[in-house]
Amino acid sequence: MDQTVMEYGGNEYTARQITVLEGLSAVRKRPSMYIGNVSTEGLHHLVFEVVDNSVDEALAGFCRNIKVTVHVDESITVEDDGRGIPVDVHEKEGIPAVQVVMTRLHAGGKFDSSIYKVAGGLHGVGVSVVNALSEYLEVEIRRDGKVYHQRYERGEPVTELRIIGETKRRGTKVTFRPDPQIFPETSIHFDILSQRLRELAYLNPGLTIELIDERTGKEKKYHYEGGIVAFVEHLNANKEVLHPEVIYISGEKDDVIIEVAFQYNSSYKEKIFSFANNINTREGGTHLVGFKTALTRVIKHTALEQKIPRNEVEKLTGDDVREGLVAVISVKVPNPQFEGQTKTRLGNQEVRGLVEQLVGDRLSTYFEEHPRVFRAIIDKVLEASRAREAARRARELTRRKGLLSDHGLPGKLADCQERDPRKAELFIVEGDSAGGSAKQGRDRRFQAILPLRGKILNVEKARFDKMLQNQEIRTLITALGTGIGPDDFDISRLRYDKVILMTDADVDGAHIRTLLLTFFFRMMPELIENGHLYIAQPPLYRVLEGKKEYYLLDDEQMMEFLVRRAVEGTSVTPEGQDKPIPAEELLKLFSLYRNFKQWADKLAMKGFPRRFVKDLACSLGEVIASREGPFVDLDEEVVLELKGLLEKMGYEVVSLEREEEGRGYDLVVVLSQDPENGGSRRLKLKYDFLKSVELRKLAEIAHFIRPYLQSCFLISQGKENSRQCSGLDGLYDYLLESARKGLTIQRYKGLGEMNPEQLWETTMNPEKRTLLQVRIEDQYHAEELFTILMGDQVDPRREFIRQNALEFRELDI
Repeated sequence: MDQTVMEYGGNEYTARQITVLEGLSAVRKRPSMYIGNVSTEGLHHLVFEVVDNSVDEALAGFCRNIKVTVHVDESITVEDDGRGIPVDVHEKEGIPAVQVVMTRLHAGGKFDSSIYKVAGGLHGVGVSVVNALSEYLEVEIRRDGKVYHQRYERGEPVTELRIIGETKRRGTKVTFRPDPQIFPETSIHFDILSQRLRELAYLNPGLTIELIDERTGKEKKYHYEGGIVAFVEHLNANKEVLHPEVIYISGEKDDVIIEVAFQYNSSYKEKIFSFANNINTREGGTHLVGFKTALTRVIKHTALEQKIPRNEVEKLTGDDVREGLVAVISVKVPNPQFEGQTKTRLGNQEVRGLVEQLVGDRLSTYFEEHPRVFRAIIDKVLEASRAREAARRARELTRRKGLLSDHGLPGKLADCQERDPRKAELFIVEGDSAGGSAKQGRDRRFQAILPLRGKILNVEKARFDKMLQNQEIRTLITALGTGIGPDDFDISRLRYDKVILMTDADVDGAHIRTLLLTFFFRMMPELIENGHLYIAQPPLYRVLEGKKEYYLLDDEQMMEFLVRRAVEGTSVTPEGQDKPIPAEELLKLFSLYRNFKQWADKLAMKGFPRRFVKDLACSLGEVIASREGPFVDLDEEVVLELKGLLEKMGYEVVSLEREEEGRGYDLVVVLSQDPENGGSRRLKLKYDFLKSVELRKLAEIAHFIRPYLQSCFLISQGKENSRQCSGLDGLYDYLLESARKGLTIQRYKGLGEMNPEQLWETTMNPEKRTLLQVRIEDQYHAEELFTILMGDQVDPRREFIRQNALEFRELDI
């Protein structure tokens, strides 16, 4: 025994080596176990966990409105008008129930069917995990006539639960900021939230969900009385439908509530979305299998009853039956079995039979009562079967000719030497000219080039067999090596890990890129879903400074370049000081001032005069700076101090009013001289505005830049004579203007304007290039956009152009 210990270096394994992670520390140690990952999906999963709690209140019949707000610092607020999380002391834990919910895993009301008959969040880890993975979380609860508040930081309570006001309303408001220590990227995507919230509004008729993005000013409100029928109508809005009414089937079997809505259109693709307890089951599950089985069985059975030749009916496949189908399946299951906490597939075996039976019975009756609808559908299905057979023959013909074979790669493809797909890249390039530059500039060891001549076929309007007749598409399919179509496509045969679209920055380039994106979205969505498709980002600007040249990706990089150049070699000394501002501090000052201007402009668009916004932010910044820590509550002392500072600046604060729920104070200020609105006016600063993240961030910046806002500056640049400049505004504008002197700025329009060395250095070199990964963040919006832009209907496209024409900052023609 001793000898064994000696051989293994004395590494004992006893009870002392067993570590017990208390509280939420296990979540912070292994976050991916609870939210899937710490990238984009996991980040947004935090928001959905909080939203799902509010939706569960709606399912229980106690909530009608949910508001989700993304703040400028990437924090999120979710507010509802449900019952409010309980605040009484938990008998076993000895702390308020809300604190139990926020700090204990597997604690919640979802385990008791008398509280929630049906719920999406069944593991009881949702909001406590959000708390654990947040830099801070504040919960505000309205119930029993009181407003309660508590704050947590990284899962730990930093204040007691306390009453901060009185109210006649009820509900829960949760504000949290995902922790940068956990998430490498904390930027919330509006479209990802939009898709999920739109789904929830469709799945819960009568529920109103509002989404506000304070960073951009975008707002959306979702409310659909028609439920999933309205959902299907929305998905088919710009398509030619085969029957005017959506077929709707609903019922309850063994406590499982089943809803199905579907409608056929004239397109060649199927779109089926399935949900279980409001959760989007992207990988399907037993409810989807039950629907597909019932639909195929009923259509084939009814076709035989309608005297359709048996030999034609027997050829029909599930794919034929679902061509042009748009369907939504929603089930509510008391005890759902999902695959993991992220819930992407329903596993309850009993649900398949229940859905199959209900849909089968109701659909058979519907077709008997609506023979014209069935006739339209069966004609479409039979046409799909014949087209599938034609496509099979076309594939066999092209295969016999070697046109889709890996063994006969297209001649225009300049392949790479690397045979490991994980290390290989394919650039799809517009035209032979750019293709020539790309071939010369590439690293032939791992980069392949495929130049496409002209514009490929618009697959949105073409059947599969016609698509295979297009030479450029056949070339593309062959180069990728995956095959195509439900029977032949195999993503494991993909010859390149990265497929990169590289087109010009003009109208033709944008059109070709859109045609290619349409092809991949419709015919090879797996490439997008698995992260293989990218868009190259050639630089927008080439800047020459003497013999030096710089390549800048976009307007933002151009502005950063000018700011840095403005600071370099420049001495800026504020009036009354002996020494100039250090270079790094001056650079930080300019960067912060840019942000300050942008956020002040947003508030000005909401009706706040710019001058007043600056003064208010400076005053609040001084109040926050005088206290310890970033969390400053707007209690009476703080508001009175803010009032005093505003009055020192010459503003008349005419009243200090307790806001309606008694949480804090509203300030009413008289602007005696308001040049932006012609004279004086009264301005009410509401408590929620004074407490907003937007104003807090402005205040933090204002505290840093305040000493310089109204200063006079002495500027020295190289050998030039010194000159004076008044105010930070004037300094900023003068230095940016001077930064442009001596520069030659070229704006690129096409790849052909670059020689091979420039194309490699700016766009193809993995160490320096920028690639945009193509992702589908809002499936429904993407579906709608491709249908509008590339479909048969002209009016929706004209309306889209009319509404969005002014959004384009630059358009090269």
